[in-house]
Parts: sequence; C-alpha cells; structure tokens
Amino acid sequence: MRGRRKPNYFAFAFGLALGLPFVCSSGAGQTATPAQSAQTSAPANPPKATLAQSPVADAPVKPAPPTPIAVKKVELGQPGWDSQWDTVIEQAVPPEFLSSRRVAKDVKPLCPRYGRLSDVDKKQFWAYFFQALSGAEAGLEPTSNVRHNDPAVAVRDPVTKHIARQEGLLQLAYMDADRYGCDFDWEKDKDLPAKDPDKTILQPENNLLCGMKILSNQLIARGWPLLTRKSYWITLQPGTYSFHLFLKQMANVPDACREPEPMEEAQTRRDRATHPGASAFAASAGTP
Repeated sequence: MRGRRKPNYFAFAFGLALGLPFVCSSGAGQTATPAQSAQTSAPANPPKATLAQSPVADAPVKPAPPTPIAVKKVELGQPGWDSQWDTVIEQAVPPEFLSSRRVAKDVKPLCPRYGRLSDVDKKQFWAYFFQALSGAEAGLEPTSNVRHNDPAVAVRDPVTKHIARQEGLLQLAYMDADRYGCDFDWEKDKDLPAKDPDKTILQPENNLLCGMKILSNQLIARGWPLLTRKSYWITLQPGTYSFHLFLKQMANVPDACREPEPMEEAQTRRDRATHPGASAFAASAGTP
C-alpha cells in the first residue's frame, strides 16, 4: 500500500483473543518517519510484473503446513487457511523465483535450504510465505477491510476517489489494479457492501495473485531484496514491530526448508518423543 498504514485493528484484536501477537501492515506503537513513509511509497508507474505463464492444472502441488495463527483458528473451530489457496499461489510462482540465485540468497534466512530445493518444494515455500504474510496482515480473513482516517497515514485512492481501504488477505487497494495489473474492478464493486465476498478485491484468488505480482515487481523488476524497508508491506520491513510478528508466523516453514539435524541429536529427540519418561529416569539414575 502506498504510504505508511496503520494496523488492521480488527485483526489485531482477533490476534489478542487467540493469544497471538500479530498486527496488520504497520506495526502498533510505532511512529513513522518521513523517510519510512517515502520508502513505502511505490513509484507511480512501476514496471509490470508477470507471473508464471499458462499454469499446468496437474502440476505437482504440495500443501503448505499451517502457520501458528492457522493452527489456533482451527482449534477454535474457525476458518483458517484454505489449501486451495496454496494451489493458486504455487501455480503462479514466477520462474525467476525458482531459478534466481539472488532470490535464493534473499530467501535463505527464512528457508535455509531454498537454493537446494526442487521446484516443487520451492513453490511450497512460497505458499507458506504468503500464508504467513496474510496471517500478519489480515489474520487470514479474506474479507478484512480497513480504512484509516488519520491524515498522517490516509491516502486517497485515485481509482475510487476515496481514502484508500486496505482489503483482503494481503490488505491491498484498488489503485493496485492500475499500478501492478491486478484483477480488481471498482466499477463492479463500488455498490457492494464493504465486506461483501463477491467484491473482486476480496476474492482470495484475485488478492493473492495481486500480491504475487507486487512481490515479483519488488524482487525481479526492481531487483530489491525480499526483506527491505522499500517493501510494499511493512510486515516485510526489518526493524519494525510488524516484521517481528511476521517472523513469528514463519515458525512452521516446510520441513524441506530446514537443515537436517545431526543424527545423534535427531535420534535423541525421537527417543524422548517416543519414551517421554526416559530423560527423567536417566537423570535420576545419573546417566549422562
């Protein structure tokens, strides 16, 4: 979103109810500096990003593991992350995300083995990444819709002619349709209720594909890092409170991302899981 945005307080309150400290977009309790606001502002006409061309319907798809907030929501009997959204993301991953050494280097802090993964496993990582981003931005709520009236952060959307709302799984705006080629149609949506799931901007596939275009623009068209103060999302800006909360949602990355444990350590962990009393017995018996 252009300019610095305030948190989605509905999502923030929901996170507190779950016992999960996440915010949306901007990081609670922080004051934006002019430099930060300038960095979050994208140029008026960014280079258009392209997604994977002609997705193959039967291409292998590996469902991403659930993020911490997805786990909590399921435990509470609430909708979490739809595995169909993994398919949408994985089929849209740009080829450069799979082949670029620079992208692999950027991703390494989040997925240490990314450079050695198969394309299928790399796509699974991106499905998890967007789930974590959505968890931090909107609490995995497809109809999340927020408008801020604070003049310090409110931005006029040139498409709607109103103060911009941040909407959907990735908290996007109608102006992104012009800026990034996203499939949002204000003329169809303008008479619908704010949280109507039929709105083009709130439809998960449209929202997620737009997010992929924005990220492709950042990584490929502009050559910016994955985690940077120039990112569209403050949740991807290191040093912010929101970034810290995004990292919390990255706690359950796919196993393929993780470096293998030393054999003895892994065996010890399996033994303890299988025989939970073994450690206590060994300690009481003086066994090292």
